[in-house]
Amino acid sequence: MPQTILSTTLEVKPGSAEVLAGLIDALHAKADGGNAGHRRFGWFMAAVPSVHFLSLSLFRAADYDPVFVIEANLDGAAGIFWGQLESAIGAELRAMLRCCKRPLDGDGPLYDAVTEEGSRRMVAAYLEVRAARPSVFHQGNRGLTRDRILAERDLFLAIRAEFLTANEGRESPYRGVTPAIVHATLRAAMRPAFPWLDTPAPIRIGRIEHLADWAKFAGFLIAVVFVVSLPGLILAPVMPTGRLLILLALAAIVIALPLRRIHPPLPGTGVSRPWALVKAAARALPLLLAGIAIYALVAVPLATIGHAALTGRPVGTLWATGARMVALGLASALAVTLPGLLLWLRVLERRDSAQDAPPVDEAEMRQMVQREDWIPQNHMGSIVLLKPGLLRTIIVHAGHLGLHLLLRAKATDGYLGSMRTVHFAHWAFVNNGGRLMFFSNFDQSWESYLDDFIEKAHVGLTLAWGCGTGFPATRFLILDGASHGSRFKAWARHSMAVSRFWYSAYPDLTVDQIERNNRIADGLRKPALTAKEAAEWIDLL
Repeated sequence: MPQTILSTTLEVKPGSAEVLAGLIDALHAKADGGNAGHRRFGWFMAAVPSVHFLSLSLFRAADYDPVFVIEANLDGAAGIFWGQLESAIGAELRAMLRCCKRPLDGDGPLYDAVTEEGSRRMVAAYLEVRAARPSVFHQGNRGLTRDRILAERDLFLAIRAEFLTANEGRESPYRGVTPAIVHATLRAAMRPAFPWLDTPAPIRIGRIEHLADWAKFAGFLIAVVFVVSLPGLILAPVMPTGRLLILLALAAIVIALPLRRIHPPLPGTGVSRPWALVKAAARALPLLLAGIAIYALVAVPLATIGHAALTGRPVGTLWATGARMVALGLASALAVTLPGLLLWLRVLERRDSAQDAPPVDEAEMRQMVQREDWIPQNHMGSIVLLKPGLLRTIIVHAGHLGLHLLLRAKATDGYLGSMRTVHFAHWAFVNNGGRLMFFSNFDQSWESYLDDFIEKAHVGLTLAWGCGTGFPATRFLILDGASHGSRFKAWARHSMAVSRFWYSAYPDLTVDQIERNNRIADGLRKPALTAKEAAEWIDLL
């Protein structure tokens, strides 16, 4: 079953912000039964059975009116979820919507119909049309539905109880035997309570879906290479090869001289990470070469056919011409377009202002801290303003699209690369693309979570968030930036809001434990294991 990440962002009437905050807190108290430390949410869990995580947040800042955000991570289609949410808390949501502004676009009449006194119009209809599409998202434990995660958790707990109580105090049948016998004995003990062990494990990510993810990423690479190759492609038909190469070489020199002069970090903005650029380039090089190869395979026939259509000459006589056009296009991309974009970007980066010590509302901070670290999981939400400019707009949208497609293709084992703490996370452009919103449901404390990102994923984090106003100084889009640990944390805290209502369907489980439970369950689904498989499987218990 596909998983969906969505968020609905609504502007709040400034005078109604406190009322809205009170309504969200009241819903939290009702759902939680007054037990904030354990977050049981029993009735809510039964009413909205498709949801993994859900939050209601209120963002307040001096540079924009308050913003109300409903964020959800769920199984299946969004329409089913909205219907479930309507049934569960429709009356509460209607009261919250009355604190929000009437939209000025075509959704205004629907807002009026939903919020008017005595209205019975479904709130979900309005929330669904106002939902934002994520620009980048990650689904931890991808392919595992909420029901499957809960069932495999129950199996794990039953296994623990079985080990403690087997044979009623006499010698345990699990001691002094081979792993294969442990597997057979445990499977026989668990099957009556868990009949689904007799069915094959559902495929988490199908082969076709996985190939489609890589095909989408390959298509993105082809599009990028084509765009940066346009100067050479346009000039190749009208200029001799030698003259064009000389022109490209001269242009490359003109770009390289100032780029060499301004490439070092400004004083106080560099972060000492030896070979960081080399390592980033080394990781990107295989993808770049693959993109160039795929692009050449696609572009040469298309260039040949296009040239034949324009000139009326036979296609068979123009293959060399098509290959020449593509080769010169690639030469222009590597020698001129990419260095030119880097020069333009570096000029902008050197003029950016970073917010090294952003103000943090102490009362808001205390509320954040009070609601964190009650369970193994935590939640954060952030909204930042985006830097203006054509290049920045193109880069941030293209960068987010490429990062999203790459994550979908690579992050298929339940984890985000070497990071093993992220359940669901996403970025989204909101308010007509002027702001960037981020939400994450993660394990461990907020400090350790960001430390994990800073140490293991600072390049991707800088690429995704470096467009934010006040972000620590970046270099060539991916360097420095999030590597400024303390500055980045202060900037992130400044942009966050209190998680006033936050629901987790499995608050006692970490990403790692979910994967462990899944591997244990998959092993028990098999009638028998080889000696090697059993030895590897038993280490999970």
